[in-house]
Amino acid sequence: MDAAVDVIGGRWKALILWTLHAEPLRFGELKRKVAGISEKMLIQALRELEADEIVHREVFHEIPPKVEYSLTDLGQRLNTALLPLGDWGEENMAGIARRRGVTPAPPHTASA
Repeated sequence: MDAAVDVIGGRWKALILWTLHAEPLRFGELKRKVAGISEKMLIQALRELEADEIVHREVFHEIPPKVEYSLTDLGQRLNTALLPLGDWGEENMAGIARRRGVTPAPPHTASA
């Protein structure tokens, strides 16, 4: 448990993993899909996930330069382990938001 929490610790890493679940994404696409993350935080989180071999960074040598991020096999297995946590969040989101006095976020899907 400690290793998993260490790898996905912080606010953004689990959301990045969830976003990369369906397909590889370029940096700008990933930034748009992970609402609220700053460019600096996205760069930092991606570097850490790449160092932990959770995310693969592929550089295409073309003009203009193109970089895509995708999950490694290890990242896909970690994402699969997060599915029950995501299910719990979806099932309990409305009640949590109500107790906090906020509007619940729209539901997420693994294919989104």
